[in-house]
Formats: sequence, structure tokens, C-alpha cells
Amino acid sequence: MAEPVHRTADQEARAEEFYRDALRTLIDADVPFLVGGGYAFVAHTGIDRPHSDFDVFVREGDYARALEVFTAAGYRCETTFPHWLGKVHCGDEFLDVIFSSGNGVSPVDDGWFSHAVPGVVQGLEVWLVGPEELLWTKAFIMERERFDGADVAHLILRRGGALDWEHLLARFGRHWRVLLAHSVLFGFYYPSERANVPAWVQAELMRRMAQETTTYPPADRVCQGTLVSRGQYLEAVEAWGYADARLAPRGGMTAVEIAQWSEAARQAARRAGVHPPPRRLDGAQRRSEMAPPPRAD
Repeated sequence: MAEPVHRTADQEARAEEFYRDALRTLIDADVPFLVGGGYAFVAHTGIDRPHSDFDVFVREGDYARALEVFTAAGYRCETTFPHWLGKVHCGDEFLDVIFSSGNGVSPVDDGWFSHAVPGVVQGLEVWLVGPEELLWTKAFIMERERFDGADVAHLILRRGGALDWEHLLARFGRHWRVLLAHSVLFGFYYPSERANVPAWVQAELMRRMAQETTTYPPADRVCQGTLVSRGQYLEAVEAWGYADARLAPRGGMTAVEIAQWSEAARQAARRAGVHPPPRRLDGAQRRSEMAPPPRAD
């Protein structure tokens, strides 16, 4: 996740020229892409914030070609995290080329493009990530140092009446509790606008909750907290015996990808001084350090 960037006027001008040229490069090469991040967020909510980076989204099948096109244009490219993200560098500036999400939940597919909206970025006509996909991906960002709940609330506030809620329910799928949590909080944040979450959506989510609470909890100990925070639930999956919901076949990531993403979380924590990185435990130490808490029968 990008840290705030404070640029001089000259640096901002160079960054914008880089972004314009990058967009032209993709357009001229006929690589399908969407612009996301702050550019999409301001288009959907009217909330304008300093742009610390630039995000373009492509299908996974177009990712390698996009980087080849940028390399041919003279830019330095790298695949930062093989399961979802690459970067294109121009001096001190960069843009992200994204084909999934850090938690493996939100791969870029045809639905991203069918729900995209037209926009103008850096003077060029482009397609922006739609409010549904923007809300879907932001709903899972609940880090200690970053929580996108306010962004989700403002997408519902400004676009609730126009959102394709059936599409959103399908996007969240088995993770519907995350959408329920945000919808409940939205009614707390903006009680006079709570109807922006349609009554039928709230009723369907509450029906699922009522149905689930009448059944016995699953026998498998799984931690799904890793889907919303890459660092805050590592003890659960590394020391307490819980299975990681990100790991295939439950999730969309491999053990190698999870290890790389977790190490990045530790490094970010060290830089920010947020908290000591969780320890990795092995063998007998893993088994004896802390047993999983007892189940409530």
C-alpha cells in the first residue's frame, strides 16, 4: 500500500506527464485496462485527495503483455508480488499494474470491465473501475494502519441508489459477512441515508446471518482475518493452529505467495514502527507456545 507522497510543483508536473504517457502507451498498444485508485474514487464520490500513486487494472491474461509494452517504451518494470501486482518505474515515480488483490479475493475479470464507467484522466478518455468493484476491494482493507471503511461508506452514500447490488452480493459471495458489516456501519454513520442500502439487500444479509446462527460452527479452525489484514492475524495462522483462509483451495493464494506477502507486512511494520513483527514458530515451539482457544459448545 502506498505511503503519502509530498511532491513539489515540478515533481507533480513530471508525475502527471509520466501518467499521461503511460496511459497513451496502453491505449496505443490496445491493451484493455481500467484506471482505479484515487482517480476512480473522486469520480464516484467527489472526494478529491492527493494522488500518491497511479493504479491501472488489467486482466491477468493481459498483465505480461502490459509490462512488455511498458518495457518496450523504455520504462523499468518489475513484478513486485507475483499473485497480484507489478510496478512500472519512471525515475522516482511509479504506477501499479494490478490484476488481482493482495488477499487473492478479487481477481480482475470481465465483470470489472462490464461495470466500468467512462472518465477523463490526465486529459485522456479512459474507463474507470466501477463503484461496485471499488467498494468490493476496499471493503477488505482493515489494516491497523489503514482502514477503508470510510471510503466504503462514502461510495454507498454517493452511489448507493445506482449500485448494482445483485452484482455486489455475487462479488462478496461466501464473504457476505464483510458486506453486512459495512452495511450495518453505514446505517450508523449516516442514519438518515440508511435506505441507500436497499431494504431487500439488508433483509437478505440478515436472513443469511439468522440461518447461519442456527447451525453449529464448522469443525475446521480457519482464520479469515487474513483476508482483511495481511499482518494482524499472522499469530493465528502461524502459531495458534488456524488454517489460513487465503490458502488454496479455500482461497486464491499459494503458500509461497502468502509467505512473501506476510514478509512484506513485517517489513512495513518495522518501517512504520507500528508493532513488533509476529514471530514465526516451528515444530514443538509452534505446538507448545499457545494452543488454540477452546471452542464454546
